[in-house]
Amino acid sequence: MTDETVIQPNVLDRLKAIVGPLGWIEDDNRKASYLVDIRNLYQGAAPLILRPSSTKEVAAVVKLCADAGIAIVPQGGNTGYCGGATPNSSGNEIVVVLTRMNRIRQIDPLDDTITVEAGCVLADIQAAAVSVDRLFPLSLAAEGSCQIGGNLSTNAGGTAVLRYGNARSLALGLEVVLPSGEIWDGLRLLRKDNTGYDLKQLFIGAEGTLGIITAATLRLFPQPVKTCTTFVALADSTAAVKLLARTKGASGDSTTTFEYIDRTCLDLVFAMHTDLSDPFSNRHTQYALIEMSTNQEIVEKVLNDALEAEEILDAVIATSGAQAVNLWKLRELIPEAQNHAGGVIRHDVSVPVSRVPEFLERARFAAEETITGVRVAPFGHIGDGNMHFNLVQPEGAERARFLDRTHDIETKVHDIATDLDGSFSAEHGIGQLKRDELVRYKQSVEREMMLRIKAAFDPKGLMNPGKVV
Repeated sequence: MTDETVIQPNVLDRLKAIVGPLGWIEDDNRKASYLVDIRNLYQGAAPLILRPSSTKEVAAVVKLCADAGIAIVPQGGNTGYCGGATPNSSGNEIVVVLTRMNRIRQIDPLDDTITVEAGCVLADIQAAAVSVDRLFPLSLAAEGSCQIGGNLSTNAGGTAVLRYGNARSLALGLEVVLPSGEIWDGLRLLRKDNTGYDLKQLFIGAEGTLGIITAATLRLFPQPVKTCTTFVALADSTAAVKLLARTKGASGDSTTTFEYIDRTCLDLVFAMHTDLSDPFSNRHTQYALIEMSTNQEIVEKVLNDALEAEEILDAVIATSGAQAVNLWKLRELIPEAQNHAGGVIRHDVSVPVSRVPEFLERARFAAEETITGVRVAPFGHIGDGNMHFNLVQPEGAERARFLDRTHDIETKVHDIATDLDGSFSAEHGIGQLKRDELVRYKQSVEREMMLRIKAAFDPKGLMNPGKVV
């Protein structure tokens, strides 16, 4: 279907009939929130929002759309940063929202697995795991509203990747509706299944361009017996990398989180949340929030050794759950505080851990040279090399004029990351936002393989067109 083709009313009526009276939205006011991304970068249109309640309904919708040549945009919690779940402006795409498919089908603490539907909110999956004394470790800022289907479709990362891996590492099996309307039941409880291509990995990170994930079997883990949270003032970013190696070695690789925080990030948090206080009496330039699944004695030894080695300048260890929560707030409130301060140019890059200090130095120089007065506010998962190198508009600057400089600095930052054997997209995906960057940085043979896979699964090009490839 081309952008000029109009979806016939009888087809819309048939789609409504598939999902029933509770499964569709046609009113413009009610549709509005489904047609714009969370960052307000993309505004689309659609004649109908469909909210199927079962895999069978999703399959019927996809089959009808395939026969009629209608493009589909799958959507979960709509919390993505790259416009991957927003339709185009033609009004000839159908948005399929998985929110009503939110059942936990099975949970088994003996197998350490949980099977959930794609519309399950991430926080609800975490709570279900806790109810059987297990841990589902995927954790990110939007966990109260993001859905597991979207997490898998974007291969979400978060704060616990260092120990448990990203979404790709946590999935044992998937159920997927293919672009033809066929259902692939790939739900598996197995850790070992060496029977050919690992097909589930094609759909994880594909952002709905190869099919719609409708359910997943996920790995669970034992709850940590002990957890110790500490906030440290770093000597510099090189010291951060050394301290990371020190914590991993001392804890038997049970370091769960190692988050880097630039002082500018804290300044923005304190400006917005005046009820929060600095953990230290002295002001420092760089910090780390560290969580280790080990006892406090080991953590104290690590910190003492780091002090002697001049890797850290000060440290505080949470002595209660409430204090740990307050330390975590300093990290979790950073994105909100940056938005509150004005326009933000965001970069989600990764480099080898050992090269993070060089990246930060070079990227800061490039940003300050390009935009006078810019507030450089990097933070992120230094434990896996993923930096959110965010730039906040200069004080008193016009938001729109600042954001107009995005491309000027974006290319420079991405060039630096790739020059250091890194990636221009670590955990946020491609969507619409980074398609040109994918063409710029991916090898031609890689792009060709991706296009061949897309053509094999979706020869009509109807599954989330205009995204990724």
